[in-house]
Amino acid sequence: MTGISPLTQAIARQTSQGRPALIPFLTAGCPEPATFFGHLAELADNGADIIEIGLPFSDPVADGPVIAAASQEALARGVDLRWLIQGLQKNPIGVPLVLMSYANPLARHGWAQSSGPTLKARIRESLALLGSELKPLNFAGAVIPDIPLEEAAPFREGLNANALDLIPLVGPNTARERMEEYRAVAQGYVYVVSVLGTTGARDGLPPEAVATLQRAREVFALPLALGFGLKHPSQLEDFKTRPDAVIFGSALIKHLRGGGTAREFMSPWLN
Repeated sequence: MTGISPLTQAIARQTSQGRPALIPFLTAGCPEPATFFGHLAELADNGADIIEIGLPFSDPVADGPVIAAASQEALARGVDLRWLIQGLQKNPIGVPLVLMSYANPLARHGWAQSSGPTLKARIRESLALLGSELKPLNFAGAVIPDIPLEEAAPFREGLNANALDLIPLVGPNTARERMEEYRAVAQGYVYVVSVLGTTGARDGLPPEAVATLQRAREVFALPLALGFGLKHPSQLEDFKTRPDAVIFGSALIKHLRGGGTAREFMSPWLN
């Protein structure tokens, strides 16, 4: 890959103005397939700098109860990767997009069209085929939480064939030495997980989130995006090291499912 990632640029534009970039997360098809693309557009029109879209999956490992329930409902309504691609073709979104998914559905998407002689070669080809469909829709990267660093190369290489970033995740249990290993291949931004466990809205962030963010700041030159448990800017008041971006999903989904609007949810983050 050459040049500066659109994800890095989108975050830098906001940090230069004194506030973290905003990265809302929404499960594809949530809260209803008929309203999903309208919510994406409203997020983009009301301060979202990047939008993460979660692909519904039957066996998530990083999703808390709110997102897992949204995923199961979306699957029951026929939402899958093909549905998402076709919907975005008809409803383009004007900010960079990131696909959050797991290894199985991403590798499977282009598996039948790949013919590499090894497993890694087939994964690389499958992800390249997927990337060729995602790139015209304004996707700029992907988060794949169940792929460890040692097995990530074919996924990253396949995405990179279409200038898509594979975004690393680090958390409270990621030692500095391990972060330094991620640094060599990190792209776009670094997803800093605030807590061990699954996603989900919490009343506050634990003390280890501060230490994790500080440790990551010492290692990575890329922007740091803090996620897992964020729902209001007041949660960042005790952070001496501020994140360059914030990611919120469970709280947003609960707000929308309760009849609220994306604009209402985004408003506190813009003031």
